[in-house]
Amino acid sequence: MNYHMVRTDDMLNGDGLRVVLFLSGCEHQCNGCHNPETWDIKSGRPLTISVLKKIYQELDKDYISGITLSGGDPFHPANRAFVLYLLKDIRKKFPTKTIWIYTGYKYDFLVDDSWCQAILSYADVLVDGRFISNLASVNYPWAGSTNQRVIDVKKSLSQETVILYS
Repeated sequence: MNYHMVRTDDMLNGDGLRVVLFLSGCEHQCNGCHNPETWDIKSGRPLTISVLKKIYQELDKDYISGITLSGGDPFHPANRAFVLYLLKDIRKKFPTKTIWIYTGYKYDFLVDDSWCQAILSYADVLVDGRFISNLASVNYPWAGSTNQRVIDVKKSLSQETVILYS
């Protein structure tokens, strides 16, 4: 799996101070995307053990709230197996850290796919939906456009309906 960047001490992509991993690969290719360089699954660099160690060292800091996966799209079909492994490992090693995921796919699509549902089982918050440039708003917390939903995954899975994060 390839990635483009690891950002530490990020306050824009989820609540609290976070580590953000920007993955390669996106099928949505939204007009006005903030990261079009991440669309090609072959772009970026391989996600190596040394990069993972750096991420884990950051997550080990008390003041880091958790990790956010963005991209590209963490749910790109080529990313799913490794993302599942990664989130399972992070949840085991850092059980109190929150996991946020940004995706162009809608929640309803994801819960109907067994791989995606397995990934969601490790997530706390999902920001779903394609970025729509004419709905972009800097005042809409944690999402790029107002059509995107910030979903409390744990509550949504347990209640079998979308519950927004607050």
